[in-house]
Amino acid sequence: MKQFSTNFLRVISGFTFAALLTAGASAHAQAWPPAPYIPDAPKPQAQAGEPVTLRAVPTNFVKDQGAIWTSPIRVRERELKYLIPLGLATTVAITADHQTMSDVVSRNQDFNHKNVQVSNALTGGLLGAPVVFFAAGQFGGNPHARETGILAGEAVLNGLVVEQGIKLMTWRERPSVDGAKGKFWQSSAGWDSSFPSSHSLLVWSSAAVMAEEYPSWWMKTGVYTLATGVILTRVLGQQHFPSDVLVGSAFGWMVGHYVYKKHHHWHPDSR
Repeated sequence: MKQFSTNFLRVISGFTFAALLTAGASAHAQAWPPAPYIPDAPKPQAQAGEPVTLRAVPTNFVKDQGAIWTSPIRVRERELKYLIPLGLATTVAITADHQTMSDVVSRNQDFNHKNVQVSNALTGGLLGAPVVFFAAGQFGGNPHARETGILAGEAVLNGLVVEQGIKLMTWRERPSVDGAKGKFWQSSAGWDSSFPSSHSLLVWSSAAVMAEEYPSWWMKTGVYTLATGVILTRVLGQQHFPSDVLVGSAFGWMVGHYVYKKHHHWHPDSR
């Protein structure tokens, strides 16, 4: 029991640190250069920044990573209004992970396989969407679509590094290992660590940018429904624990939201 308590505290501490990274990066976006605070600030005017270009992506990516990984020192009180509930929800999810995957989610291999196929298809669609937007904008003379494609792709790249970094910090076993005990800091997990869910983090990074660029109810409903479908099918496919997809989705949304607020330029008045 003592060992469990120690490991559990280490899990929560690691999660809190990682959550602060992304939340702090959102706050730091105001200083590199000044950008509106999320989520309630008005959209920036077209003159507020440089147009989004592919050439700027490498530089932006390096700066974004610097902001993300050094952001805990910039977390402010108002970020706690969503970090604390997220931390509590993750705590509850981790404690229930084993029972959920053992007693609630079916272990029927055919059922699991079908859900994995669905999750892969949905993921492919959401990760392929930035390419479609970019192509439509580049060859159709649509700067808004072009920006959407570039920023969504940039968010996915940032999310990929964040996701891999956290995986290497936590080394969590997959539900298929050791009776779905979900042990952390198991070197055998390696790059295939379960925490957080890669699919969830990457699709929510992409979806967040698209929902911000095209904030109509049908776009938000569509992309977030697809992203939710990914996290559900990852669990039903016995690929991830509920806490894996919860943290992956939250971090993905924060990364996508940060990239949009930091680099967004297009505005209806700029047409």
